[in-house]
Amino acid sequence: MWRNLINNTVGVVSVIGYFINTIFWFIPIMCLSVLKLLPIKIWQTFVTRLLDGCATLWICINNLNQRITSRTHWDVKGLKALNPKDWYLIVANHQSWVDILVLQRLLNRRVPMMKFFLKKELIWVPFLGLAWWALDFPFMRRYSKHFLAKHPHLKGKDLETTRKACEKFSNKPVSIMNFVEGTRWTEHKHKLQNSAFKHLLQPKAGGIAFVLSAMGNQLHKLLDVTIHYPQGIPSFWDFVCGKVKKIQVQVKVLSIDDLMKSEVFSMDYFDNPQQRERFHQWLNQLWLQKDKTLEQLSASR
Repeated sequence: MWRNLINNTVGVVSVIGYFINTIFWFIPIMCLSVLKLLPIKIWQTFVTRLLDGCATLWICINNLNQRITSRTHWDVKGLKALNPKDWYLIVANHQSWVDILVLQRLLNRRVPMMKFFLKKELIWVPFLGLAWWALDFPFMRRYSKHFLAKHPHLKGKDLETTRKACEKFSNKPVSIMNFVEGTRWTEHKHKLQNSAFKHLLQPKAGGIAFVLSAMGNQLHKLLDVTIHYPQGIPSFWDFVCGKVKKIQVQVKVLSIDDLMKSEVFSMDYFDNPQQRERFHQWLNQLWLQKDKTLEQLSASR
């Protein structure tokens, strides 16, 4: 009973800390976003750096909050090869909202500011939606095959939107984050998909393909991140209450240049069925290796 009371108290204090920190940085971020509207490229580049600096400090203080309120043991491999001046496409397995905090905790200042491709509807999330917009997080609207069959004039519009959003990243290094499974792992989703992987959902190639089609000549490295929770998948509340005792993370750095040169991926991905098949096979192989890594981590806990 006392343990639960202490954990819940820690959780409340931690959430209040996250909230105050978010509100504190929301104000300068919004002020800078207004200044960024001045249509002078040099000025906009300068303000963008200030905005990313605000976001980096926001994450730093969130990380400090975690260090104070939790005693999580971090078992992490592969961070030494990272460079904040390089350009990255980051992929990771997705199990919980805690994954985002894990990625921010480990990669902040080790790679350029992470940008997530977000669903268009998320712009309405209080405070965060506007902050994401100000920080140039791309808001995407993906069209289904059924929708495009009825509205053929919109074919290619989502890729065009992606390319336009990525133009904002041409002036400084950036890290594009993509959860390849498209949704968080649950036992129900795993059974519903009849997934070929024991610990993962089926990967979706479309998101990565969109980024590579739009930024393949700029991005240098693929960061393959595997996240494992030895005690089981935690909720956000579990994490802020300090109940997560250990987190294991393995980071692998792959060359995007090699990926493009080997023709595993090419710019005609969306128009070439054979090209799509080659890329899907490569991604499934990557996910197979990730599944084996998770199996090894599960066996060693």
